[in-house]
Amino acid sequence: MLPKEKASDFTAPVTGGKTVTLKSLAGKKVVLYFYPKDMTPGCTIEGHEFSQLKAKFAKKNAVIYGVSRDTIEKHEKFKEKECYTIDLLSDVDEK
Repeated sequence: MLPKEKASDFTAPVTGGKTVTLKSLAGKKVVLYFYPKDMTPGCTIEGHEFSQLKAKFAKKNAVIYGVSRDTIEKHEKFKEKECYTIDLLSDVDEK
């Protein structure tokens, strides 16, 4: 099992026309998985696996966000094409 790390508060655009802050997720467990680029084989599989597990994570009061440097527009296309149920967060500046 990976060690738990505390993240600094952040604000970022998320698929679905939303913006998320870590502060707004207070009281929930937050799973951020980082990947290099949309539409690559490994990243696509990873997104499908997290989408399939979303309900199990939700039962544990956890939310999942996939994070990469791609723009929110590219994330929207990727999420729609792959029918993901999880949201993707855009971190174009790698902050």
